[in-house]
Amino acid sequence: MTDKTYREIHHTDKNNYDYITITNDENKVRIYTLKNGLKVFLAQNFDAPKIQTFIPVRTGSNNDPFDNTGLAHYLEHMMFKGTSKIGTHNWEKEKVLIEKISDLYEEHKAEQNPELKKEIYQKIDEISQEASQYAIANEYDKAISSLGATGTNAHTWFDETVYKNNIPNNELEKWLKVEKERFSEIVLRLFHTELESVYEEFNRAQDNDSRLVNYELMDALFPTHPNGQQTTLGNPEHLKNPSMKAIHKYFDEYYVPNNYAIVLVGDLDFEKTVVLVDEYFGEIPYKELPKKDLIIEKPLTEIVERTVKSPTTPRLQLAWRTDSYGTREAMLADITANILSNRGEAGLLDLNINQTQKMLFAQAYSLGLKQYGYFSVVAVPKENQTLSEAKEMILEQIELLKKGDFPDWILPAIINDFKLQRLKGLETAEGLATNLYDTYIKGRTWEEELSEMDEYAAFTKQDIIEFANVFFKDNYVIINKEKGVNDQLLRVENPGITPIKINREAQSEFLQEILADKTEDIKPEFIDYQKEIKTDEIQNKKVSFVENKYNEIAQVYFIFPFGSDHDRELGISTQVLQYLGTEKFSPEDLKKEFFKIGISNDFKTSSDQLTISLSGLESNLEKGISLLQNWMHEVKPDQEIYNQFVETILENREAVKKDKNRIMTALTTYTKLGKNSRFLDTISKEELENAKVEEFTDRMKKLFGFPYQIFFYGKDFESFKNYIPNYIVSEDFTVSEPKKYPEQETTGKVYFTDYDMVQMEMSKVGKSRNVNPENFGTINVFNEYFGRGLSSIVFQEIRESKSLAYSAYVSYSPNSELNHPDYITTYIGTQPDKLQIAVDTMSDLMNKLPEVPVQFENAKNSALKQIASARITRTNIFFNTLRLKKLGINYDFRKDIYHQIENLKFNDVKDFYQAEIKPIDFNTAIIGKKENLNMNAVNEMGSFQEVSREDIFGY
Repeated sequence: MTDKTYREIHHTDKNNYDYITITNDENKVRIYTLKNGLKVFLAQNFDAPKIQTFIPVRTGSNNDPFDNTGLAHYLEHMMFKGTSKIGTHNWEKEKVLIEKISDLYEEHKAEQNPELKKEIYQKIDEISQEASQYAIANEYDKAISSLGATGTNAHTWFDETVYKNNIPNNELEKWLKVEKERFSEIVLRLFHTELESVYEEFNRAQDNDSRLVNYELMDALFPTHPNGQQTTLGNPEHLKNPSMKAIHKYFDEYYVPNNYAIVLVGDLDFEKTVVLVDEYFGEIPYKELPKKDLIIEKPLTEIVERTVKSPTTPRLQLAWRTDSYGTREAMLADITANILSNRGEAGLLDLNINQTQKMLFAQAYSLGLKQYGYFSVVAVPKENQTLSEAKEMILEQIELLKKGDFPDWILPAIINDFKLQRLKGLETAEGLATNLYDTYIKGRTWEEELSEMDEYAAFTKQDIIEFANVFFKDNYVIINKEKGVNDQLLRVENPGITPIKINREAQSEFLQEILADKTEDIKPEFIDYQKEIKTDEIQNKKVSFVENKYNEIAQVYFIFPFGSDHDRELGISTQVLQYLGTEKFSPEDLKKEFFKIGISNDFKTSSDQLTISLSGLESNLEKGISLLQNWMHEVKPDQEIYNQFVETILENREAVKKDKNRIMTALTTYTKLGKNSRFLDTISKEELENAKVEEFTDRMKKLFGFPYQIFFYGKDFESFKNYIPNYIVSEDFTVSEPKKYPEQETTGKVYFTDYDMVQMEMSKVGKSRNVNPENFGTINVFNEYFGRGLSSIVFQEIRESKSLAYSAYVSYSPNSELNHPDYITTYIGTQPDKLQIAVDTMSDLMNKLPEVPVQFENAKNSALKQIASARITRTNIFFNTLRLKKLGINYDFRKDIYHQIENLKFNDVKDFYQAEIKPIDFNTAIIGKKENLNMNAVNEMGSFQEVSREDIFGY
């Protein structure tokens, strides 16, 4: 954790490729620049024979044409549709029809008469039908999944579009071949069905009130800059009136090698890798980028206040505009945000607002963008507080900053925490690769990124005070999010797209070549848990150890074999503890003490287990254990604090009942488990209000007198074994029997909860037989083939063919514990007027398993490659043994799964489907606006019952 000096060193490798490294870079990143301007970031990570790949393009929604917003995001979707080689079995014929469709879209965009626009759209629909007979849906994903890739995805944001895959390292060349083809040209096939999917994504965003607040905030902060004037999803009118020509122009201008990078981190050879990258991507020509005028915002000189409404709990958000990421102002804003709110919960807002329960919640953060950024505080007041009162409480804390009324120790503690988080972030291939692509997007050098910690460390308390006094003026934006009806929701008419033909069996010559090009298989490695985990018994406690081979961060876990099923008040007891101190330390002082030594604590209560963990530098871990146990043994009951806690709990319960996602989760659980589930076995308002705080603190004081085991992840087990006996007390208590909760049958019931939203969300849940680990291989391939992923049958039919939803899946989930049932879940989120066809389509798919031999083989081979290239590392080595124990297994069961899949035939999957899935009756959960509910569709699914939020939450 010592400070180091970083500087660039130039080298030439054995193949005469020039590259840069940075002195003292522990990850030994190499940065190459090819002749066409392509940046190649390479780093080694030998956790597994895999490579995390990112292709970050330095363009996003900020470069959308002002009359075609949403274009960059839509282009990102279309990058998965293939090229003249990928995704077609007759390009010459398809090309002519796509050109016709493109011309019709230009007519459609120019036409002002709504009726004539509909006629043009009908022509587009007709020709799209004809063109679809030559298209092969999701062939890019089939090619990529044939490599055994995972995490296939992409995202678009202000200044970036990033394409992601995690691949087995023996498939690097094939990956490069596929991606080089994808980045060489774009073909806008199956355009109008994907457009409808993008609109469904827009609808989902409308039902997310965080976006509602954020859009208003950004618009006010950036009245002329694209940061605030162009959302990533785009203007709905622009989405409905796209231009294929504009998308081609954008691709040609920005998707050029001098404007994107290849980031590869994993088990790779530097020299061989850069030669391969050059072989494929080096031939794509350099191209000058369009000239862009820098948009300079005028300084904010007044308070800009706006109000938005939605059904959720009221809150407010304040924001001050900052300079760009990496600037002195942005860095000072980042430190200042952490003085208010930090991971140790030892900031001014953490201690003065959250810890004292003066509001439901308050948090500060800063966000640095490529150009500009902002500092923000979010506050959720209590029910008896106004938004204005909440604002004043926030401003009071900012005044403390200006006066320097914060402890001297907090600045070095924050810097140490920054370094700790960077250490954690860079230890994985994905973490390092993410940092590299983000550095590239923001136009920074790797040297600047590594030197950042030293720059942070150089700031003084006086710097913070001076910054706060200059920065925090009446020059901010405030968004009041009130509870009410959102009058900005757009109810969109279903355009009536005719389902297109999905050519499931067809393969392009390109895909055939990829599949025929066999690489030497990676041999799976199965872990010997007995060898990797050292165990000892210390004062009658089982102590397990896994060595940390990566850094100085250690973790200790105290694992108790009981949870909320054994004691329904256990979870509440651990929550109450967070607000209480001891004779020696106030609650606020305890937070400070943990943060000073850089140790974080966490309490997790599940139905059958309580886990208390500490994490931080190994050198400080014993101090953390001592502090934790002193806190728990000596916790001081305080009825007044407890009463405030109860008030906060009850208000949070009300807030949760207004949140759409939490409502859907509760409704789905109710649909699955019924009225008598553990989810509904909550402590009532009356019980909470009538309880004495000692009922909860006594539990905590006694806790370490119960049976538990210890798991230590670090470097020095001998040292740990020497000091841990000092913190083990005698075992005086036994574990009570758990309460048994019924697992009801699913019998064709439909449960509906009313919520004001644009979409309808529907989830079907079916109870299957008890878990059987011998089915795990079959389940793995079934999910890959049928229900999940971009090339699954369900995704192709629901989204690609019929444009019914942005998100749809079917998932068979084996139970994690023997003698308990598996469940199968289907999900779809769609416009209300599409619900009937969505229900019918899903029913048809579920009634008869489609047989597509090519797709089955691809799913099977992909599953085998994923297991072969996966490695179990770090704390997962230990926690996997706990998971397997619940299934009666004491070895690496992936070995059995691998062999199951190796020998799997389609008929095995079909037999499993016929025996385990087809006979199932489903219960159905639906959330949406009641007036939009299609009762004909609902009645086909079973007996209908509207349930209240009180029914599904249990309070």
